[in-house]
Amino acid sequence: MALFEDRVDAGRALARELGVRGGAGARGGGGARGGADVVVLGLPRGGVPVAAVVAAALHAPLDVLVVRKLGVPAQPELAMGAIGEGGTRVLDPTVVARARVTAKELATVERREREVLATRLERLRRGRAPLELGGRVALVVDDGIATGSTARVACRVARRLGAARVVLAVPVAPARLAAAVPEADAVVCVATPTPFRSVGEHYADFSPTTDDEVVALLDEAAKRVRTTAPQPPVDEEVVVPAGGVLLAAHLRVPAEAAGVVVFAHGSGSSRHSPRNGFVADVLDAAGLGTLLVDLLTADEEADRTNVFDIPLLASRLQDVTRWLEAHPRTRSAPIGWFGASTGAGAALHAAAEPGCRVAAIVSRGGRPDLAGPRLADVRAPTLLVVGGADHVVLRLNRHALTRLRGCRAELAVVPGATHLFEETGALGAVATLARDWFVTHLGRTSADPDAGSRPMATVSTVSTAGGGPPVRGTH
Repeated sequence: MALFEDRVDAGRALARELGVRGGAGARGGGGARGGADVVVLGLPRGGVPVAAVVAAALHAPLDVLVVRKLGVPAQPELAMGAIGEGGTRVLDPTVVARARVTAKELATVERREREVLATRLERLRRGRAPLELGGRVALVVDDGIATGSTARVACRVARRLGAARVVLAVPVAPARLAAAVPEADAVVCVATPTPFRSVGEHYADFSPTTDDEVVALLDEAAKRVRTTAPQPPVDEEVVVPAGGVLLAAHLRVPAEAAGVVVFAHGSGSSRHSPRNGFVADVLDAAGLGTLLVDLLTADEEADRTNVFDIPLLASRLQDVTRWLEAHPRTRSAPIGWFGASTGAGAALHAAAEPGCRVAAIVSRGGRPDLAGPRLADVRAPTLLVVGGADHVVLRLNRHALTRLRGCRAELAVVPGATHLFEETGALGAVATLARDWFVTHLGRTSADPDAGSRPMATVSTVSTAGGGPPVRGTH
């Protein structure tokens, strides 16, 4: 199974990984958190779509880093060095000496490759000046590395162009390369699958990127940088197209959202639910955006069969998520789902779809059993929160936990709480559990290579004594 749907999906995963590592997983401070000190450099062509998503997430400028190999005259496939713009050149003196390349031959090869380099840069930049790297952090991004030769040369060229710090960031690479690249101060990688044969095998869509697409991404990034200003919080009623209808929703996005959580309400509830509104307030205070949406129109809700049509609700949830992924304020943010009652069943049903990008799921008094056999295909980390006095639903959730075999899953029981968590402190416990789950897991990708080493199913009891944060005891 592919780790990433396409390069945009890989860019989102890489941006999340950079966020988890404080920007660049860098040693000695000076990470790549964005701002005036960081320049994101995409390696054409395939690395640029990945880099564009990362640059947007870091609020950093985007440029290309084009390098050309200098091949030995008698054996062009053997690199004796490489060149970049600004007159930069790196040589392998051992290869030059062994191949007995003369100064004249080296000059001839370099002159030819500089002509090619200039042509390609002009084609990609369309007259735009290169970004200054002097004293800045160069975040070199590709869609993956196999041998690492191009990435290593690119890092050396970035250093020669004046970068004070060079960070190599890729979605996927062999473990040995992800561990260390001598030419980079730090390496950030999302996944290191074994065995590793090629970069493309880890993408569902690895179609070639064209020069025109690269130019469009550079133009968009330049426009974003020119117009970038502190974004005000969003708090508004919106209308979301889904399944041929328009759904009413309320969108809240903090100025710097760490992620966005979509609320899938249960039967008989709506975006005006005071319980889900309370949880949304807690998530908002933690820096998470929220979208409270009615997955059915008023006319559709009148037909009770629609309320329990899990495939219909799941498809609507997927449409809503795609809308968020295209929204200018949320398109780079990881997305989680919070489901209540039948809404939880719909969320887990949707999460089992191949290529589903949801990063984490929380169920409140949910009906995960409504997802049926699809539970085994869920990959997103899932938290099931149930009231201890909600005996029927608790039994259903305990059984569902045993079927969530493909993801990190946990069942948290709130003692004495009934289905609606109306008891003192019960809803606060739910909100705190949801907040902690999303804060933890929205910083990761569901293709997390370490997921398999973590406990898959855990049951814990939550104490709400004293009105403080819930205390969990595993059993």
